[in-house]
Amino acid sequence: MGNGALDGAVIAVAGAGGPAGRAALLRLAEAGATVVGSDNDPERLAEAVDAARYGHGGATVTGEKVDLLDLDSTRAWADRIEKDHGRVDGLVHLVGGWRGSQTFTKTDLGDWDLLEKLLIRTVQHTSLAFHEVLQRSDRGRYVLISAAGASKPTAGNAAYSAAKAASEAWTLAMADYFRKAGGEQGPTSAAAILVVKALVHDAMRAERPNAKFAGFTDVKDLAEAVAGVWEKPAAEVNGNRLWLTEKP
Repeated sequence: MGNGALDGAVIAVAGAGGPAGRAALLRLAEAGATVVGSDNDPERLAEAVDAARYGHGGATVTGEKVDLLDLDSTRAWADRIEKDHGRVDGLVHLVGGWRGSQTFTKTDLGDWDLLEKLLIRTVQHTSLAFHEVLQRSDRGRYVLISAAGASKPTAGNAAYSAAKAASEAWTLAMADYFRKAGGEQGPTSAAAILVVKALVHDAMRAERPNAKFAGFTDVKDLAEAVAGVWEKPAAEVNGNRLWLTEKP
């Protein structure tokens, strides 16, 4: 720590209160970044922020409840971070949610209504709110966590897979913005997609000690991969899907 790609960076983490968010806050803080988390659950967010501060003494980690379903609120969050810290070098999108059905014919379109908000609308709002400030950074990164099912949907996951595919397409459009903004010199900022089959954490293993969780990505490994996006040149990760599980 002290001379890495994330040292002195300012990183926003959306959906910071969940297990993946907790792991990301800690890993980014360990790498020397100032981390600003948001979540719709203030209590869960406070616990995640405290855990990161405790886990890495001296880390600058803060949290704020932000309504990511409101574009103006999301833009105000991005503006506050830049005003308070002078820059924003990354947005890690960890807002999740899952709904599925036994069969395709039993799909409940109410699931789509929920997932469209959680998995698509929040991506739209965070990307629109942060794209300019990330472009102003010399190491701006927008990191979306997606699922292998977006590339190979299963019958019972139609709504979830379609929502993930839409969020990937939106992120790739943002990547094209960064590519064009970079001109002949190439992009200086990037939008990248980390693809997992599913996530697993210690509490899940404790609840199901005999489960194998085959192909799942541990949230600590995901956090390591998130931090690794800054270790690579923007042109290398911009517009790419970085697979953390076997391609379908």
